[in-house]
Amino acid sequence: MSSVTTAEGNVLYYECHRPEGQAKLPVVFSCAYCTTHENWRAQVAPLVAAGHPVVLWDLRGHGDSPAPEGGPPWSIENVVADLLAVVDAALPGMRFVASGLSFGGLASLHFMLRYPERVAALALFGSGPGFKNPEAAEGWAAQVERTARFLEERGFADFIAGRAGTTCIGRRPELPAAQAAAKPIVSQSVPGVARFGREVSGPAPPVIDALGAMDVPALVLVGEHDKAFLRAGEVMAAKLPRARHVVVPEAGHIVNIEQAEVFDRALLSFLESLAEERLEWGAG
Repeated sequence: MSSVTTAEGNVLYYECHRPEGQAKLPVVFSCAYCTTHENWRAQVAPLVAAGHPVVLWDLRGHGDSPAPEGGPPWSIENVVADLLAVVDAALPGMRFVASGLSFGGLASLHFMLRYPERVAALALFGSGPGFKNPEAAEGWAAQVERTARFLEERGFADFIAGRAGTTCIGRRPELPAAQAAAKPIVSQSVPGVARFGREVSGPAPPVIDALGAMDVPALVLVGEHDKAFLRAGEVMAAKLPRARHVVVPEAGHIVNIEQAEVFDRALLSFLESLAEERLEWGAG
């Protein structure tokens, strides 16, 4: 468990789990809006056992990353800079698999746009390239605003207990991984998460027109019951030049918790398909 202070002066929590000896490509997991690094806990052991370093981190204002106070409005550019600070601290000079669920996938795509030399591959789960259609973009921003207001009025406990829980811990809240993910979500700072939604997640610009130039291997994976992102997954798989498209049966939005074994197999299969790139720790 570590933290890094960015050039802006804000603190970001991250974890870097390393295999013994030589390592394959690292995997960096970015979180969905309203969730924390704990959502990825179940993926650490199988990936490390397969030789992949794993980095988990919390978005600003989420989990153990406090919300910076004051200053100008945040934007997706701040998140890209935050992710760069994390990978520079955890994986100095290394290329990695930029992975993320929902907003975390969109953040990974924006990172790829700005720092393509650092991204060896993309792994996008229950995610999309953002909304190019103005009406769709306005609808998404309105939905994020409703989420922010709900959190401010009723808090995270009611949020998780209601229908929104399926977008944070999945459709199977009885699972140990879902229960473990719920605890830090409920403990989060509402003002920080609400601000993130209004200033970053809601107005995040689309990258759909840039997908064709992202010429790296990509895994586009979505749960079959994740209606909000099934079409988005199809679009990304069609536009990314080297995409592998996987639909996981009996899974919704939080596919990595709801169907962890199937998810892990699909991700490990994708990682094994990449050209082996073994990296010595400490090598730039």
